[in-house]
Amino acid sequence: MADNSELKLHNIAGILARNFLNNPLTAILAFAILALGYISLEVMPREEDPQIAVSGGSIIVPMPGASPDEINNAILKPLERRISEIKGVKDIYSTAMNNVGMLNVQYKIGEDRESSNLKLYDKVMQNMDSTPDGAMMPIVKPFDIDIDVPIVTVAFYKKKDLGIDHIKLYKLIKDIQQDINAIEDISKTTLKGAKHPQFNVLLDLDKLSAYHISIGQVVHSIQAIAKNAPEVDLPTENNRLVVFGVKNAINSIEDLQNLIIAKYMGSLIYLKDLAKVEYFYDIQNFQEALISYKADGQPFSQNEDQVTMTISKLKGTNAVHLAEKVIKTLEENNDALEKFGLGYIITRNYGERANEAVNELVHHLVLTIAIISFILIPFLGWRESLVVTIAVPMILAATLFIAFLTDQTINRITLFAFLLSLGLIVDDAIIVIENIHRRMHLKETQHHSFDRIVIEATDEIGPSTNIATIAIMLTMIPMAFVGGMMGQFMLPIPLNVPVALAVSLFVAYVFAPFLARKLIKRSKGTH
Repeated sequence: MADNSELKLHNIAGILARNFLNNPLTAILAFAILALGYISLEVMPREEDPQIAVSGGSIIVPMPGASPDEINNAILKPLERRISEIKGVKDIYSTAMNNVGMLNVQYKIGEDRESSNLKLYDKVMQNMDSTPDGAMMPIVKPFDIDIDVPIVTVAFYKKKDLGIDHIKLYKLIKDIQQDINAIEDISKTTLKGAKHPQFNVLLDLDKLSAYHISIGQVVHSIQAIAKNAPEVDLPTENNRLVVFGVKNAINSIEDLQNLIIAKYMGSLIYLKDLAKVEYFYDIQNFQEALISYKADGQPFSQNEDQVTMTISKLKGTNAVHLAEKVIKTLEENNDALEKFGLGYIITRNYGERANEAVNELVHHLVLTIAIISFILIPFLGWRESLVVTIAVPMILAATLFIAFLTDQTINRITLFAFLLSLGLIVDDAIIVIENIHRRMHLKETQHHSFDRIVIEATDEIGPSTNIATIAIMLTMIPMAFVGGMMGQFMLPIPLNVPVALAVSLFVAYVFAPFLARKLIKRSKGTH
């Protein structure tokens, strides 16, 4: 140790090696890095694929009584021209239906979602004066891919026919939906194919004409007591027009029947004078779903009263843990479902797929580290190989912790970035160990202390190792500027590979010399 003070160090590599070589905190720091890496691996949100920044939205414009051609010409085409003026818009799709038009807007990949949503809303509001008479207030619904893509989908179906009707079926599944909504970090749940309870209003067009009352007057009167805008269907063969969508807005049929619509010749006209009102399910929903699966190897199918529940999570949360909580909640409600002869099948479990993908890549990562260790033994020796083998998990652990601090998720591409960098990050530690091994056998160093040999060997290869590692890092960074879907999908590679390479330098200069001093046996050479 006496000759260490006389060392002339030329770069950061030697300085780091000297300061940490005999520092008692070095071992503590090593264990802390490994522990933080393991905790990050367990705590980081797991996903199958990285999240991609996709911006867009839907614009819904109701116009009661209008045909698809009228909706297209009067609303959608002018609105398309206005929306196309927004910078960053890639595609616009429009759909014209009876009584309503819908415009879907997709921005270019990578556009800021909040800014895009604001521009879309501003453009619609700026052109409100150009909407035709009879059109209602447009509804702007931005896309949010972070919460719109479900992590779990559950199909409920009748295992036994115990006489449960559509309304009871809906209410039972709705109660389960409320339990799932109460789970922390669940963003939203939806029901597909459910027959929703509602008040159906069947207008008599002949009576409307006799009282000189328009459809719009009826719609606006219902809107005064119902938050949801009614949906108006085309006239039927018996000259009746059906108004849907008064969903649980009032207490009874009588309240809706006694709704005042207009005043005619001094008398009040009630809704019951113009229409038949009933409490039933959404009769406008003609959709049916077929469910098919294999139970114990035997195919099974059913095509009635199948209701699918979709469950989505908040951005940056762990899909694996949330999927497990959802499944546990379903199991807790299994007795209530069995009582009414209902069963369920989990048709999508994103958490399970994400966990399998991550675990498989972690397994391959460990296997690759073991292979590298065995390959190095014939060339460096088992002690030197052990130093490199210990250094690699430390590099990956530190990189994982940095990824956790920067709000990244662990997914297939993140772990692929680690696999890609694995062959690169071992270079720095190998170079340091190999140079220590070389200097240890030089004749002119046989009187030097082992500490001095380790420090000088690390300092000697510092400049060339720094340049080589930085050059590799620079080849990865341009990938971060690739645009489009592929650029977003592969973003974890330029985010993590340069970080892993930078960490590998630190580990090679700090922990490789420390481990070499502890594990490598000193031998003096004569060459």
